[in-house]
Amino acid sequence: MLLGGVASCKNLEDFKLMKLFRKDFGSLMAPMDAFLCIRGIKTLPMRMKIHMENGIKVAKFLESHPKIKKVNHPWLESFPGHAIAIKQMKGCGSTFSFEMKSFEAAKKLMECLKICTLAVSLGTLDTLIEHPASMTHAAVSEELMKKQGLTRELVRISVGLENADDIIEDLKQALDKC
Repeated sequence: MLLGGVASCKNLEDFKLMKLFRKDFGSLMAPMDAFLCIRGIKTLPMRMKIHMENGIKVAKFLESHPKIKKVNHPWLESFPGHAIAIKQMKGCGSTFSFEMKSFEAAKKLMECLKICTLAVSLGTLDTLIEHPASMTHAAVSEELMKKQGLTRELVRISVGLENADDIIEDLKQALDKC
């Protein structure tokens, strides 16, 4: 993950405050990070196109699978905000969620995957998947999870740049074991 930007000021007082923050938090991107940022920006549109296409293909597969209760992806017609998404967005990312039919099935899915990597950080070149109820939110009450819009059956996935058919095959073989 890389974060870069520019800070500017319109007066000396703001400049002094910025210098203080710069001293405390670090001021400059390392040369190698700057190089990687510039290099990565050149291929960003192509990578995002593949992420989007793969994400939609995987979401459609999951939506058609009998062991999946619900898929939350804005490009699916079944998504409540689909019409608004189509109207407001030029495309969508590859991170979305879906619900299995039970907590146990969702947890079992995580154990059976071979290509999709189990990880709580979502957003890289590789396909990452997580089950919040047994991972990031394992110590959170079910009541609080519901307030946050999470269920015990919910699975989050960030579809990567691998061949979409390979990702689908991995999910298919894992779902067969659930």
